[in-house]
Amino acid sequence: MGTRSLAAHRQGVEVAGHNLANVNNSAYARQRVSIQSTASNDGLSDPVGSGAEAVAIRQIRDKILDGQVVSEGGVSGSLDAQQRALKLAQSLLGQSIDRGNTGAGGTSAADGVGGGQQLAAGLTDFFNAFSSLAAQPASMPEREITLRRASALAAQFPALDSRLTKLSGQLDESLDTDLKSANALLSDIARLNGQISRTESSTGGAANDLRDQRQAKLESLSEVVGFDAVESADGSLGIVVGGVSLVSGDVRDKTLETFTDVDGQRMIRASGTTDALVITSGRVHGTIDARDGALKDLRSGINDLAKNLINEVNAAHKDGFGLNGTTGADFFLGSSAADIRVNQALLQDPSLLQASGSAFARGDNRVAQTLSQLGNKPIDALGGQTLGNGYNSIVGRLGESLSSVNQQLADQKVIADLLKGQRDSVSGVSVDEEMADLTRFQRGYQASAKLINTIDELMDTTLSLKR
Repeated sequence: MGTRSLAAHRQGVEVAGHNLANVNNSAYARQRVSIQSTASNDGLSDPVGSGAEAVAIRQIRDKILDGQVVSEGGVSGSLDAQQRALKLAQSLLGQSIDRGNTGAGGTSAADGVGGGQQLAAGLTDFFNAFSSLAAQPASMPEREITLRRASALAAQFPALDSRLTKLSGQLDESLDTDLKSANALLSDIARLNGQISRTESSTGGAANDLRDQRQAKLESLSEVVGFDAVESADGSLGIVVGGVSLVSGDVRDKTLETFTDVDGQRMIRASGTTDALVITSGRVHGTIDARDGALKDLRSGINDLAKNLINEVNAAHKDGFGLNGTTGADFFLGSSAADIRVNQALLQDPSLLQASGSAFARGDNRVAQTLSQLGNKPIDALGGQTLGNGYNSIVGRLGESLSSVNQQLADQKVIADLLKGQRDSVSGVSVDEEMADLTRFQRGYQASAKLINTIDELMDTTLSLKR
């Protein structure tokens, strides 16, 4: 009885010490030794107790809270990725438009969308230049100024389109990086599954520390890509992403990889399959959602703006006449934000600028006036907005998307912190509680040792009666 009691209390001291050693380990769940009475012996009249023994070391975990932490980690990962992508787009929009060239009291590119007003100003300057040209339609200096401002405006569209294209490529590269991390975590989970199964089958107890490590891997994986976990009878977890099994027991069935779909978009699939996986959370989801959502809308909006600028200006310019009577030339060449440019022939010979409404009147300004008024013309293709308001609407949508993600992320942080706080109250190590347990088991060990001493003295007394 005394020996079993010593062993049980020594086990209690060891468990308390193990908890204290992991007090700063965020992946650790506190453990408790389970002590129960041993089988009674038959006495003279009633059964006599034979003491107690340690039968198990239990891990204090709430599976529901653990599952919620994993699930909400995926939501947080998705929102983090979206916020990062939208902030990059905001920064690029500001740099591309403002270029950081500000004077005293100006707004720098670092102010993002709020400071990126150069394209709007460029549109205003462009139409104002035609207004000035209308006052002096035959003036070569005015023609040169108008063409320079047009060239400056046209140069901003390809620069912005190039930056947004590059950002999309960078987001695709981040998908590859995230998948490398996810595949490494899947391998770790499969390895831990095997270790847990072997340990628990051979010892009959729970592999608590290995389960802690696996839980930490699951939480890290959820931040990268959303998944479903299915627990087997042997203690292993199966991992399923988008309906495809990636881990079964200690085997990683498939890996995650990127591929280019028929639309030219980088998507995610499992190795050995052809269809894109439907991923609902994690950084991978957030990156794809931002790339194919707000960023695609931004790039499409800038492209539409350039197309309408080209079409409206060319339609008016073609009907005009140059100083030498030429007509029918386009003012802008190209068809999108990627290739818009001023007609090189006009840049080389400003007299070809078709500002007149008559082939025989050099001082006629009807076309120049029409072009100057395009800035105030509602355009059906832009929803009845002017070109300037269309740009402001594009920028506003990006700002609204970022603001929405910022708010969701702030709300999500409150939820995640609340869940982790609840889990810590269940599974976290309390130094005060462990020190109290340590003292309790120490006293129990001392009392068990005293029992052995007492029995030893009784035996000596009994034996001395024979002397």
